[in-house]
Amino acid sequence: MRQVNQLFLTFLLMVSGLTAFSQNRTVSGTVTDSQNEPLIGVTVVIEGQSTGTVTEGDGGYALSMAPGTYRLNFSYIGYASQTQSVSVGGSNVTLNVVMESEATNLTEVVVSVGSRTSQRTITDSPLPIDIVSSKDLASTGQTTFDRALQYRVPSFNSIQTPVNDATSLLDPYEIRNMGPSRTLVLINGKRKNMSSLIYIQTSPGRGEGGADISAIPTDAIKRVEILRDGASAQYGSDAIAGVMNIILKDRQDGGSVSLNAGITAEGDGEMIGLSLNNGASFLKKGFINYTMALSRQALANRPGKVSAVGESSDFGADISDVNNFLKVKPDAGNINGDPEKTSSRFLINAGLPVSDNVEAYANAAYVYKKVNSFANYRTPYWRPRSERADGVVDNPYALLADQAGEDYLGYVPTFEGDLTDYNGTIGFRSENNGWNSDVSFTVGGNQQLYTVANSRNRSLGINSPLVFKPGGYEFKHNVGNIDVSKMLTDGLNFGIGMEFRKETYTILKGDTASIVGKGTDSFPGTGEANATTNTRSNVGGYIDLGYDITEDFLVNGTLRFENYSDFGSTTVYKLSTRYKFMDDKVTLRASYSTGFRAPMLHQIYLQIAQQSFVPGQGIQTKGIVNNRSLQARVLGVPPLDAEKSKNFTAGIGLNPNRNLSLTLDYYSIKVEDRIVLGSEIAESDTTTTLGQILKDNGIVAISFFSNGLNTKTSGLDFVASYRNIALGSGKMTVNLAGNYVIENGLDGDVINPKLIEDAGKSIFDATQEALLFSSRPEYKVILGFDYNIGKFNINLNNTLFGPTTFRQAGLDANLKTVFQPKVVTDLGVNVELSKNLNFGVTVQNLLNVLPEYEFEALNAAGEAVLKDAAAVEVNRNYITFNNRYHILTYDGSHFSQLGTVIAGSLTLRF
Repeated sequence: MRQVNQLFLTFLLMVSGLTAFSQNRTVSGTVTDSQNEPLIGVTVVIEGQSTGTVTEGDGGYALSMAPGTYRLNFSYIGYASQTQSVSVGGSNVTLNVVMESEATNLTEVVVSVGSRTSQRTITDSPLPIDIVSSKDLASTGQTTFDRALQYRVPSFNSIQTPVNDATSLLDPYEIRNMGPSRTLVLINGKRKNMSSLIYIQTSPGRGEGGADISAIPTDAIKRVEILRDGASAQYGSDAIAGVMNIILKDRQDGGSVSLNAGITAEGDGEMIGLSLNNGASFLKKGFINYTMALSRQALANRPGKVSAVGESSDFGADISDVNNFLKVKPDAGNINGDPEKTSSRFLINAGLPVSDNVEAYANAAYVYKKVNSFANYRTPYWRPRSERADGVVDNPYALLADQAGEDYLGYVPTFEGDLTDYNGTIGFRSENNGWNSDVSFTVGGNQQLYTVANSRNRSLGINSPLVFKPGGYEFKHNVGNIDVSKMLTDGLNFGIGMEFRKETYTILKGDTASIVGKGTDSFPGTGEANATTNTRSNVGGYIDLGYDITEDFLVNGTLRFENYSDFGSTTVYKLSTRYKFMDDKVTLRASYSTGFRAPMLHQIYLQIAQQSFVPGQGIQTKGIVNNRSLQARVLGVPPLDAEKSKNFTAGIGLNPNRNLSLTLDYYSIKVEDRIVLGSEIAESDTTTTLGQILKDNGIVAISFFSNGLNTKTSGLDFVASYRNIALGSGKMTVNLAGNYVIENGLDGDVINPKLIEDAGKSIFDATQEALLFSSRPEYKVILGFDYNIGKFNINLNNTLFGPTTFRQAGLDANLKTVFQPKVVTDLGVNVELSKNLNFGVTVQNLLNVLPEYEFEALNAAGEAVLKDAAAVEVNRNYITFNNRYHILTYDGSHFSQLGTVIAGSLTLRF
């Protein structure tokens, strides 16, 4: 590996040391609107190349170009894109451009994602790409970036989970139902660090993790490019489902201060936020843009009325004692919904030309979030005041009660998370004789520290503290990139690049009181044996060729090799093509690729004890053993290997006129050796080899990660947009987009270790199967209307969430839980109070639609259960923890349970 590092450093120095001397000439000019006002931040790109720039504060731009004939693309959100031809000879060239305003046409915005050789518009790209503008994000009224995407991109899904603890710090999200860890997130084209969290509760995304995109302030975002196609050959690991490239604001386009506030229709979940975005130009062509955002959100609570019969059954309590308590606390003191959150976000983006042909750039972000959530309420019949047979009180439980005095009512432990997330990139772009190079270094990290209060360690008796520090997690990476490209001949683009990455994952030890004996009630601490630090490194390189056979016919190929220090090497490739005809009104495109995803360090080394709800038994402690542990070896669990994928996409794009665009894309994704966190394995029969091994090693029940599945996923994506529809004295845009899942399931048998297979057990039960394959909507459709008239903008958005299916633990094996299709309507109104002042109001979920589920029978036995009202009630108690989680159940649903939310914003531009 030392030789690889030296080679990488030598390559870095060679590329960054390229001479700036050339015979290039300068093409420059000014870009203005129809009123002769300069436009700041217009993207200017040489067609077929990655070379480009953006206009400065006076609307000016300049490009250094070798002699020849070129086509320049000018694009800016809100204006009709233009293409201008220019011939460069022995002298400099001046080219001024006037751009006409129009309703936003994102199909002509030049995108960065999807190609390693040249930047193209969506129309020219051979790959399906969604673009979400900053205006689109703001119009949702959502408080975080990930939740805004939920209501703008059909193939993107995210949900607030009902069971919070560590999951409350980051909602699980995914593209095309492929899990959080199979979408690569980039910031300005550079890899963002993963979160240190991995989801282990029974929720969508279980056993996986992803980058914390909720940490990115939306006011800092210029646009989001979502590549809906496998891209491992271009970008490396994690890009099986696609790539999300977040483009930051990069010029001084006027500063702004925004005050945001919101509240639910129930009168809780109050939110207030303050955001500042500003920028400045310096040294003629240099720029800096920065964003600061502060926000605070109060608790929104949605508990249900708890079943006394279910409580008595689960805890073996006298029904009269349960009823007496529920008279005081009908919801059993349970708190679930959207927890209290406080966050501070800081982000900066800058660029500075070093010479005519070299630009330095940098961006950095720092985020702090504090989340206060709660464990399940410990009722007095669950945690009685005295645990001694003689009735002597051995612990001052009254200190944990809601009220002082003789009546002990139990207590509710808190779960407090402190999260920090940071990333930073510095790099240089240069152009010399048509060779374009980009050299960069990126750092990033995510740390989560946990605090449990208002709880106790029962093993410590009266000596137990009430506040504990059970530990946490940390992940960080360092990434170096070199990318070089050139148009070798007319239409032939060549690209080559290299990436080096080092990752570190740390499990942080808890304090002594949270570890000893039974550990903290609700969230035991991490012991010293499980608190480890593990690292790995990898180096990869790619070669990319793109050839415009004609102006209409494009073919592209990419080959990539990666070597990881912990599991070895892999080689993947990608082929794509695009053909346009009928004056570019029809576009056909297709791609085929192989891909891979390296196992997360989290999946390899996580080892913990976790308390979770077990239907019919209340809260039980379960264990997860790490993949490299002795226990895993004893059970015959092999070391984790990389997932392998095969992606196929084919689509058609129609542009009958400049205002109407339609695309339809089919996708198929097959994943081999998919990594899963298996179901809990327990075996009391010691006559089996598995049972004897568990007994000999003191193991009651465990879960572990393994390459346990082969899966196949296919579906359709549809996007249509009709702009500039005259309506009265205003103009309207209609957008219709949808995602439909044709297939999402197993491809062959579950891959069980032999000992487990021989004992008749499986790592993949019905609960896990539903979480992985059917817990996201079968289809999702977004119909939006955007109307501009005078100083008003009115936005009406309707999101249809298709059905989702769960098989929760404890549910009768002959039943399934199906959440019904629902339409969520959002209405937003914005008005320009003056030239510099804007006021907006958004009503999210205008009709107060809530998730609703029904039990459906899988067979005749299930039909018999549904005819028995008492049996139905028992099953309802099982999946909702006796109705504590009455809206979403314990595993979640397809959209939020908060109902109507009213949000307002006041923005001052300067």
